[in-house]
Amino acid sequence: MSELDWTSDAANSSRRPIVVAAFDGYFNAGGAATAAIDWLHKQYNPTELAIIDPETFFDFQQQRPQVRLVDGKRVIDWPDTRCYALRSGVDRDALTISGVEPHLRWRTFATQIVEIGKQTGAELFVTLGASPGVVPHTRPIEVVGSATDAELALRLGLGRPSYEGPSGVMGVLHDAIDAAGLPVISLRVSIPHYVMGEPSPKATQALLHRLEQVTGIPTESAGLNNEVTGWQSMVDAAVVGDPEVSAYVSELEANFDESGALDLSVDLAAEVENFLRERNDDG
Repeated sequence: MSELDWTSDAANSSRRPIVVAAFDGYFNAGGAATAAIDWLHKQYNPTELAIIDPETFFDFQQQRPQVRLVDGKRVIDWPDTRCYALRSGVDRDALTISGVEPHLRWRTFATQIVEIGKQTGAELFVTLGASPGVVPHTRPIEVVGSATDAELALRLGLGRPSYEGPSGVMGVLHDAIDAAGLPVISLRVSIPHYVMGEPSPKATQALLHRLEQVTGIPTESAGLNNEVTGWQSMVDAAVVGDPEVSAYVSELEANFDESGALDLSVDLAAEVENFLRERNDDG
């Protein structure tokens, strides 16, 4: 029996969808990646498409379900993974997949995600991640992109996967997507390691901005400007109050400035569109 439960037939009407996925866990520092998915849901009217049943993927003593009272009745919220369809203002849709990184059966879990892509006719997967970095909070936050497909990486000027070491579920998922013959792009943002304890709207905004540049799907990331300003002011105040940290941040700023400004203006959506069109024509 499949753990994948389709809750709507809207999957059959999705327009040339791109899947955007993020999971709370190993590569979700500051909650930046899953916050990007939540932000997209606020901008659109999402339609739930599918749920991956958590029963065989979680140790509920580690990730306990939450109990709520609704009109006096108990409701249990399980740590499931859900897929939503977002009807964007362009000629393709976005499908979001998010949830908590599972504890068990990662290979089987990954096949369920791939199945969503196949059943909806998804043309591209984009995964979002965030990790601690040796970067200053006062400068633009870099989003690093990579692609497993050599041609796609070359055309977009992206790196190829080079990480070696312990993996989160995203690493397993990338392998499964690649094995299924579907293109996948990874977007990863670095968060200043000295402010890891707080949500980072600046990192979330950077991810959303880069996602729009790559896919052409509007994210309305400018709507986070006030939150970013508030976060920046909060961190500034904390840094000023600690001379040791202030000196450390000044050192990071000098290193950043010496390395040169980041080019965050490159719009890759047209090149991605051409790549996908050519790929479909060849198929």
